[in-house]
Amino acid sequence: MAEQNYTDLDSQYIWHPFTQMKTALPNIPIVSAKNTILTDADGKTYIDAIASWWTNLHGHANPLIAEAITEQAKTLEHVIFAGFTHPKAIELSKILVESTPINQGKVFFSDNGSTAVEVAIKMAIQYSHQAKGIENPKLIAFKNAYHGDTFGAMSISERGAFTKAFHPKLFDTIYIDEPYIEIQDYSTILLQLEKALAQPEVVAFVYEPLLQGTAGMRTYNIEIFNQMLSLCKSAGKLLIADEVLTGFYRTGKPFASDYLTSKPDIMALSKGITGGFMPLGVTIASKEIFDGFYDDDKFKAFYHGHSYTANPLACAAAVASAQLTFSDNTQQRVENINTSHAEFKKIVEKHPKVENSRLLGTMLSLEVRTSNQGYFSNIRDKMYSYAIDRGVLLRPLGNTLYLLPPYCISEDELDKCYQVISEILDQIV
Repeated sequence: MAEQNYTDLDSQYIWHPFTQMKTALPNIPIVSAKNTILTDADGKTYIDAIASWWTNLHGHANPLIAEAITEQAKTLEHVIFAGFTHPKAIELSKILVESTPINQGKVFFSDNGSTAVEVAIKMAIQYSHQAKGIENPKLIAFKNAYHGDTFGAMSISERGAFTKAFHPKLFDTIYIDEPYIEIQDYSTILLQLEKALAQPEVVAFVYEPLLQGTAGMRTYNIEIFNQMLSLCKSAGKLLIADEVLTGFYRTGKPFASDYLTSKPDIMALSKGITGGFMPLGVTIASKEIFDGFYDDDKFKAFYHGHSYTANPLACAAAVASAQLTFSDNTQQRVENINTSHAEFKKIVEKHPKVENSRLLGTMLSLEVRTSNQGYFSNIRDKMYSYAIDRGVLLRPLGNTLYLLPPYCISEDELDKCYQVISEILDQIV
């Protein structure tokens, strides 16, 4: 595109996500990126401290992933995935099955995190109907959950401002409270779960393991959460782990489910799966789930798919990203980020404007003390703008500041992020 006013053109033609277009600030045109640094049309740089909506694991324009996509594009850019397969889909599936905590899993491809969850919901419902004869299945979910923006994913997410217009069209879900780490008494939550599990039409519990992202980067009490999952297993209910955010070492282990005793029957993966290069969603089901569809009766097949299912370019990116993700170097980087976060947390949590602080793997969050809390807190825009002006991309969740950087972030870049957060607490809040 010839040199033009990108911001004006953007305003003329584009409708952005999660944005009130009338009141939003002008969108910043990013023309290039490398590692953690984004560069705009005027040459200003920004540290991508949130990994571009939690997708970028190894840095922008990572040469290994870029080369994998380039080479794949020269050979096979796409092929229908019904009746056909291709090497990269097979290679990626083998990697995922061998690295995720699913019993002899089978991999089902889709396009993004929301569709990966949608597939998981449909699998659980159809499996329960075919294997157990349940006619009116229900799911259990957390009250503050966010699982995506397709209708099934919305139906198991928080009933709030994002979904209000659609409430009459969403299916019923049984909601229970979360075992947040700061809670003192969990007895009410356990009673809620036990009551829900007693209902025979309940087929599955859908959850974000250990870390709820959109709810404000809130973490669970692992011991209590393990107890909750054990109750579900004892009651014969399926476990659906939404690891769209938490997968691929975000929480310090390969998957958040690796911290937990009870393993999921179905897992949804996306975001970091391709290192932030290409859209791709994956749902992994246990052998038990797969066998519920494996039949001579064609009507028991799982009739779901997308035109770009298992796109070879996306699969090639994911295979290359996996090579990086499961390397010793990346694991060391994850540990280094966690150590740096922990040192800063010890200091910043004493600040009078910090109400709660949470650390899990490469995620550090600070709940800012303010009279207007929650996702729509008016302090959010002030904190965002202050950081942007100083060359750091933060995207506060209401009054919650957080860091979730690419694994290649340097100590100096982390220090700058910490400095900007400290300034926000001192000058803006």
